[in-house]
Amino acid sequence: MSARKIMIQGTASNVGKSVITAALCSYFREEGFRVAPFKSQNMSNNSFVTACGGEMGRAQAFQAQACGIEPAIEMNPILLKPSSEMGAQVVVLGKAVGVMTPGEYHEFQPHLIGVIRDSLEKLCSVYDIVIIEGAGSPAEINLRRFDIANMAVAKMACAPVVLVGDINLGGVFAALVGTLELLTAEERALVKGLLINKFRGDISLLGDGLELLQGKTGKKVLGVIPFVDGLQAAEEDLIPEQKWRSARALEPEKLRIEVIHYPHISNSTDFECFEREPDVSLRFLTRVPDSEALPDALILPGTKSTMADLAFVRSSGFEAYIRGCRRAGVPIV
Repeated sequence: MSARKIMIQGTASNVGKSVITAALCSYFREEGFRVAPFKSQNMSNNSFVTACGGEMGRAQAFQAQACGIEPAIEMNPILLKPSSEMGAQVVVLGKAVGVMTPGEYHEFQPHLIGVIRDSLEKLCSVYDIVIIEGAGSPAEINLRRFDIANMAVAKMACAPVVLVGDINLGGVFAALVGTLELLTAEERALVKGLLINKFRGDISLLGDGLELLQGKTGKKVLGVIPFVDGLQAAEEDLIPEQKWRSARALEPEKLRIEVIHYPHISNSTDFECFEREPDVSLRFLTRVPDSEALPDALILPGTKSTMADLAFVRSSGFEAYIRGCRRAGVPIV
């Protein structure tokens, strides 16, 4: 492996690993390097189809665009697409190989080590720098022996690790210290620095905290990254709660588009383009609206659990709502 590598891991999911990886991809590209992203295993129902017809995680496609290159399946050789509470479709090098329970997938994992290594080596033979993204947290100690996405990949790639914590949710110091405490000595040695992400307010308030954090962990805080409002980065998987938990006021002057939010909705990022249209009001519905006013268009999105989500549509009253929209001539997509 001739390329230089660096790995971004996080204290939890949704701390900003994907965006930081994309930012580093963009930075090194601007510095004149040939750079590519890599994530050995991703779990997401928001997938991207490459030019050769293979499926990969949407986040790695976004990162490839930041690198100025075409997305390739080697950038995300393993994609898990949850299809139920206890099963997921397993996609290997862009092609679905079956639906597996967690137990079945753990038995299958030894066959994937070579796929991950070959994909990483292929990228390293072509690019100057490969930015590797971890998955979830490396401190899931109950799953350590099944790890093919975090420290196992850092060891495989001989890559230094930067550990990211999200301060916006609170508890970032405990998250960073706790994560390091739950790593083995060998794994802790791979972590070369810490990043605090999504900070709001006066950074001087962090002064004592940063010194204590560095003293407690022995790891340098490489930086504090501000919270960026309106960052138009594709969601890795779930629709953020604030988009569907809060009831948005009706805006009669705008085109009203409604999307039924199934429990197992897939490719939800397809609708983000509507959110950026100033004359469109987009609403994700988890229950039938109280208002008698019907939308200008209704979207029935994709799902990875067709029968379960059909049962949800029927039990929640959405079936009658859809039929009402159809009788009124509302376009249904």
